[in-house]
Amino acid sequence: MLYMIYGVDSPDAGDRRAETREAHFAYLDDHEDKLVLGGATLADDDVTRTGSVLIINVPNRAAADAFSANEPFRKAGVFQSVTVTKMRRGQWFPENAPATAEGE
Repeated sequence: MLYMIYGVDSPDAGDRRAETREAHFAYLDDHEDKLVLGGATLADDDVTRTGSVLIINVPNRAAADAFSANEPFRKAGVFQSVTVTKMRRGQWFPENAPATAEGE
């Protein structure tokens, strides 16, 4: 089952994010069998991070909540709020995704 994890950065997220970045990516690497898509959300200036979105494929709500609770950014207090939402895969057009992480 797909779940979307949406974290909104706290006002002081910058330093915490920087300090936890390596642990965050290691966690995602360790759980790549669950990760469908992930990335930072950005302000319109294309630089300022505002949060994160992860879409994961896990068997149930308990697994989604556990994945989210153990994610290093969340444990470090990077987010002022986190929402875990069950979702259904609707339209799927991966060929429309940008070729680079920066959207090009």
